[in-house]
Amino acid sequence: MKRQTGHWVSQAEYDLETARVLFRSRRYVYTVFMCHLSIEKLLKACITEFRDEFPPKIHDLVRLAGLAGIQFPQEMSEFVARLSGQGIVTRYPDNLRHYTRKVAGDYLAGTQEVYAWLLQRLRSSGS
Repeated sequence: MKRQTGHWVSQAEYDLETARVLFRSRRYVYTVFMCHLSIEKLLKACITEFRDEFPPKIHDLVRLAGLAGIQFPQEMSEFVARLSGQGIVTRYPDNLRHYTRKVAGDYLAGTQEVYAWLLQRLRSSGS
C-alpha cells in the first residue's frame, strides 16, 4: 500500500471509530455523518492506490467509487448510494428525530460492511 493511501486509511479508521463512539453516546445524526466521512476517505484511499491520483475534493460516494474503479455488489451499491445522500442531509438536518437508534445502527452496520470490503481490496492490491 502506498504511503499516502495509508494516511487516508488511517483517517477513515479514525472516523469509523468516532462513529461507533457517537453511536454509543446516542449522537445519531453525527454517527451517520461520520459513517459517510469514513467511507468517503476510504474511497479516496482507493483513488490514491488504484489510480495513483490525488482524489478530488468532493463528497459524493457514488462518484468517488466510479473514479476509483470500484464495482460494489448490488446490495452494497444501493447502501453506498443511500449513505452518499446522507452526507448533505446530516449537515442540515430538518428533522433530527429521523435519526433514531435503529436508523443510525443500520447505517453503522452497513458502513462497517462496506469498510471491510474496501479495506480487503486495498490490502490485496499488491502495491
